[in-house]
Amino acid sequence: MPGGNQVGALVVTGASRGIGAAIAKLAGERGFSVAVNFAVGETEAEAVTEQIISAGGRARTIQADVAREADVLRLFETAERELGPIKGLVNNAAITGGFSRVESVTAETLARVMAVNVTGAILCAREAVRRMSAIRGGSGGAIVNISSRAAQTGAAGEWVHYAASKGAINSFTIGLAREVATEGIRVNAVAPGLIETGLHASNGAPDRLERLASTIPMQRPGTALEVAEAVLWLLSPAASYVTGAILEVGGGR
Repeated sequence: MPGGNQVGALVVTGASRGIGAAIAKLAGERGFSVAVNFAVGETEAEAVTEQIISAGGRARTIQADVAREADVLRLFETAERELGPIKGLVNNAAITGGFSRVESVTAETLARVMAVNVTGAILCAREAVRRMSAIRGGSGGAIVNISSRAAQTGAAGEWVHYAASKGAINSFTIGLAREVATEGIRVNAVAPGLIETGLHASNGAPDRLERLASTIPMQRPGTALEVAEAVLWLLSPAASYVTGAILEVGGGR
């Protein structure tokens, strides 16, 4: 992809840490002007933005809870105003709801997981489509939704509720891709497997990656950068004939 700031503005939700931060930083390197979104964790988000700017890129930190429609509207309006026309969206913001068997999950947890992981992704995609669609005066673009291998494995005994939300993301990806295929917009998903981030420790299982490494055919967890590379490929012209795909980045698991 071209260098400098020639690619356009990219909104990355949940970009303060982990996979989202890796995507935002790599996107900055590849020429995107990056809207670094966060709901909580302003210090971490600002650090990501500063890294992008220090490396010669362009970025802005924008707080917004994607589960709130008003916040989503403000996120896109701010990104467009400060960074220029929106050319891409990475729907990365998500929560697991913590480890729990289905018999113990609460309605409150379910509501929040679905609000962030599903409703938030759809609202963000809606705003991106409104700005990028050729039939609405846009010049096209790409959306990448971050799914999870849990959508296929089911995550039994851990977070079936989270897996269900990612199954919804897979369905949404396929449907939206077909809906806007003639409007200059490509829509794909990346489904990471076990990835080295703070996610596992923050959910109370710091040894989870070590414990499950032997179940991965490649015998190791992946890195956030490996996921980011897959995302940036899907955003790039190199993937110009790819839409409605769910790209598994899970070491074969």
